[in-house]
Amino acid sequence: MVSVVQNVAIDCADAYGLARFWSEVTGRPLHPEDRPGDRETQVMPDDGPALYFNQVPEPKTVKNRLHLCLRPETSRDEEVARLLGLGAALVADHRAADGSGWVVLADPEGNEFCVLRSAAERAAAGS
Repeated sequence: MVSVVQNVAIDCADAYGLARFWSEVTGRPLHPEDRPGDRETQVMPDDGPALYFNQVPEPKTVKNRLHLCLRPETSRDEEVARLLGLGAALVADHRAADGSGWVVLADPEGNEFCVLRSAAERAAAGS
């Protein structure tokens, strides 16, 4: 027997607002019953676990011990620019001159996540 990951829970100050940000990031809808002001919201993927946002009173204080890594359909650089436009913040840039590496961003509440190279970029580089 095994366990299946049902969701990835993210504590936050504004569950609906942060879920809307991640809905835009992933292109996946919010749960149809979610509304502004809800203390619990979800982004519903086509497959895999839901992103579950749980409103909590305490603020984020340290680096995440668990984070999401995104592989964009477009180039990594195009996706980084798009996400910055949605309200993400640059945390660290680990891109290398040979095109390898990743970029660490933070969502509007400071939760870190990485943007990797796209599958096409990896294939073009032979890795």
